Amino acid sequence: MVTSSTQTDLDVRFPDLVLRWFRDHGRKDLPWQQDPTPYRVWISEVMLQQTQVATVIPYYERFMNSFADVHALAAAHIDDVLHHWSGLGYYARARNLHKAASIICDDYGGKFPGDFDSVIALPGIGRSTAGAILALSRGEQCAILDGNVKRVLARFYAVDGWPGKMSVAKKLWDFSEQNTPANNVAAYTQAMMDLGATVCTRTRPVCCDCPLAKHCQAHILKRETDFPGKREKRAKPRKEIYMLLIHSDGAIYLERRPPAGIWGGLWSLPEVESFDEITDWCEKTLQVRQFNIEKREEMRHSFTHFDLDIRPVVVQLGNGARAVADTEDRIWYELDSPRQIGIAAPVTELIHKSALD
Repeated sequence: MVTSSTQTDLDVRFPDLVLRWFRDHGRKDLPWQQDPTPYRVWISEVMLQQTQVATVIPYYERFMNSFADVHALAAAHIDDVLHHWSGLGYYARARNLHKAASIICDDYGGKFPGDFDSVIALPGIGRSTAGAILALSRGEQCAILDGNVKRVLARFYAVDGWPGKMSVAKKLWDFSEQNTPANNVAAYTQAMMDLGATVCTRTRPVCCDCPLAKHCQAHILKRETDFPGKREKRAKPRKEIYMLLIHSDGAIYLERRPPAGIWGGLWSLPEVESFDEITDWCEKTLQVRQFNIEKREEMRHSFTHFDLDIRPVVVQLGNGARAVADTEDRIWYELDSPRQIGIAAPVTELIHKSALD
């Protein structure tokens, strides 16, 4: 790590070097940078959690076209919000946005709260996201520590250890706070995110283009990719599930998932743990006794903490066999005129493949 005798001078110069680089090389044409209101920045920052800019942009533009302000978002049905989020992943983010929008309308008269404590108290907003919203939309001197900033600071100061560890995170937060300037905060905040995303990248940092390279301890030591430290690798557990694609009269039967857990609140295919359970499930749940069952090719979907092996099974009911009516938690999804509801990407893929068969 940088020694105390040189650290103070470097800390003073750090933001100037970053800002100078940003003037020439930073990104200034992202959709949420145009009219950066707290609402627009908030939506972008939540979308950018765990997701790259190139992926987020089309989702962001569609989302803003449908929910132009916090009132529109709060008034929307959760199914419509999840529909706009489908394919973006980490669906708790969308549910929290919807909850927070209602809180902002009910408790703050539709105006995004202006103080840090109120912002961080909203569902789905942590310390770094709150800081980014206030810095980028209002120019407040708030530090951030997203994945890109962690990488820049860990390398510059040669901070050992995995940033997910509390003691390591504290060191990085300290460096982030002491380097965040009082002026030009919005530009500095965007610059740090851009620097990590485009120059100080995870596997192949472009040190020759970095304004901090001359003083970066990881670069001086030629150990750029050793920082930040990596989490200890563990074997990913694997789970298996049978998903039922139940067809009847040009529609597929869907059920709403519980609000917590994977794909929380989204519409999905019914699941059973073994092939032998399918017949009993269909007879009890759908109240039918005549149907054809056919297995389809297995699909693997990877989550952060486990892999899910999905074994699709097509269940073809006879015409007029929809004994189960639509409710709040189960529907017949018409393939020719599909509803705008939230469906996880792998489920959408299975439905599409099944419809083509």
